[in-house]
Amino acid sequence: MAVKRLIDIAGSALGLALLAPLMMVVALAVRLDSRGPALFWSQRFGRGGTLFMMPKFRTMQVDTPQLPTHLLRNSGHHLTRIGGILRKTSLDELPQLWSVLVGDMSLVGPRPALFNQHDLIEMREENGSAALRPGITGWAQVNGRDALTLENKVALDGEYLQRRGMLFDMKIIALTIVRVIRSESIAH
Repeated sequence: MAVKRLIDIAGSALGLALLAPLMMVVALAVRLDSRGPALFWSQRFGRGGTLFMMPKFRTMQVDTPQLPTHLLRNSGHHLTRIGGILRKTSLDELPQLWSVLVGDMSLVGPRPALFNQHDLIEMREENGSAALRPGITGWAQVNGRDALTLENKVALDGEYLQRRGMLFDMKIIALTIVRVIRSESIAH
């Protein structure tokens, strides 16, 4: 897996360098749109159940409870004016390239669970996928993302564990680009 880590380092460094102007524009737009910082640091479960802080561009109001979006009552009420656009285009995910560069995440792997998603972590521990480094994108994201049940997501994480490899990762990255361009399976 040393090759995967080298690709993660090179890909995230290149991505951060090339996307820096876009990220500055997004950060400025977030700051101008609503009060609070441009980045939101979310405590997430990483590889083997360790916790790390994952950055995203802030798409919610600063007083929003830290829950998975689908568990928030009237989640649209908590979105900032540009939050929906950032989520639909996945621009809110760009700061996670930093987490890839420092080794908390990978370009491809199961999405990192929130600190309070113990049910998800337990299910991943049962199928072995909790041992994987979490990713910006993954097999579950290209096969339904927000439209999937928790059980289906975990089953797809387990399938990724079994099938993982460089060609499979490249396929997932290509499918991610297509899904983002088409704004498929993004509910929030």
